[in-house]
Amino acid sequence: MAAARSSDGSGPLRRAGRVMGHALHTPFTGTAKGIRKATHAHGAGESGLGKLIELHAVNGAGDVMITIALASTVFFSVPTDEARGRVALYLAVTMLPFTLLAPVIGPLLDRLPHGRRAAMAGAMFARAVLALTMSGAVATGGLELYPAALGVLVCSKAYGVVRSAVVPRLLPPRFSLVKANSRVTLAGLLATGVAAPIGAGLQSIGSAWPLYGACTIFIGGTVLAFTLPHKVDSAKGERKARLVIPHDEERPADPRPGGSTKKNGSTKSGAKKEKPPGLRSVGPSVLHGLQANASHRALSGFLIFFLAFLLREQPLAGQSAAVSLGIVGVAAGTGNACGTAVGSWLRARGPEVIVATVLGLALGVAVLAAVFFSTLMVAALGAVAGFTQALSKLSLDAMIQRDVPEEVRTSAFARSETLLQMAWVVGGAIGIALPLNGVLGMSVAAGILALGAGASVRGLLGAARRGSPHPRVA
Repeated sequence: MAAARSSDGSGPLRRAGRVMGHALHTPFTGTAKGIRKATHAHGAGESGLGKLIELHAVNGAGDVMITIALASTVFFSVPTDEARGRVALYLAVTMLPFTLLAPVIGPLLDRLPHGRRAAMAGAMFARAVLALTMSGAVATGGLELYPAALGVLVCSKAYGVVRSAVVPRLLPPRFSLVKANSRVTLAGLLATGVAAPIGAGLQSIGSAWPLYGACTIFIGGTVLAFTLPHKVDSAKGERKARLVIPHDEERPADPRPGGSTKKNGSTKSGAKKEKPPGLRSVGPSVLHGLQANASHRALSGFLIFFLAFLLREQPLAGQSAAVSLGIVGVAAGTGNACGTAVGSWLRARGPEVIVATVLGLALGVAVLAAVFFSTLMVAALGAVAGFTQALSKLSLDAMIQRDVPEEVRTSAFARSETLLQMAWVVGGAIGIALPLNGVLGMSVAAGILALGAGASVRGLLGAARRGSPHPRVA
């Protein structure tokens, strides 16, 4: 009987232990299951898109950790004049060489159609190693920090190009490309929002700790990249896309058996080897959409660098420099998330009209910010810039899906992303070189958008009236 009572007495303790363990375990497992359910909904789990969404979230979290470490070293740890020199040096040593490397990234990745998973894993692992390398130099801000930062930048952009090329191969049934990109982008934004305060907390421990965190995150991303479906590495039916057409080519080869190619007024037999179609061969929408998106991306680079210095020297009313930058950053991030959500809701209806409309909206707000320069207008421009950039990019994706033949679509995504990254670098360079005058800065921002509007809006609206010459919307 005593043994039985002893056994019975220990039962409640075991049960209490199990209940406590379950209570502590449930929040984490429940959150993980909720995230997995959201990322794998509507067929995304079966197609593999869910895993790409999770991989992009990991990418965003790791990148923001590195950004926090670099910002504290290059920007916040020194006086404003010295910080400007350091950032200019950072641009010269990292981003200017990147403008030379960026045009090469797309063509190089075109040569790796069977190794996209390995390319994304390699970009993750390289950043893990570089983050660990940077951890020894981040405290001093020595010159050895900059080559590593260049490597991180190149790997990050290479991952972005490959990811854009992979998305079309992972679409679930009846799932538009704009909706898929909306999910991927939202995952990256949410992960960035979660990782940013964690990175700030690690920064308070030591300047190298955010880089240790980034290293750990990217190692996880390396493993996750190889869990993507094997069809990611398939290149069946693909050809390379060019952004221009040779002068002797007035129109692309007729894809039908025995078709012909018209050159210089003559018709040649389809037996001649066909040239891969260029983006101009599928109508003006994609090219004008690229021009509009390039202005949005240039504005993004300009505002990041210009406002970083302006708000450090002239903080928002009653706020510190760090808080001022945080307010504008949160406004831009919120606008970006809203633009992504609206893009998914609109389901890419009339993408040319959407691109033209949001470009006009951003231009109007930039003009108001220049005329009525104030704290409120700066924050408003940041929010509108984030909103319009996201919605414009999603609309461009929809036009590529509709107008670019499937056999060259992944290559087209790689080339277009490379051009947009170059536009961001140019905008950033302007932001660093410009004097710290708020009205002047907002005027330049309006000028960047005005150039984009002048080059693209008329063509976009004309293309919208004529309709797509290649309607391929799924």
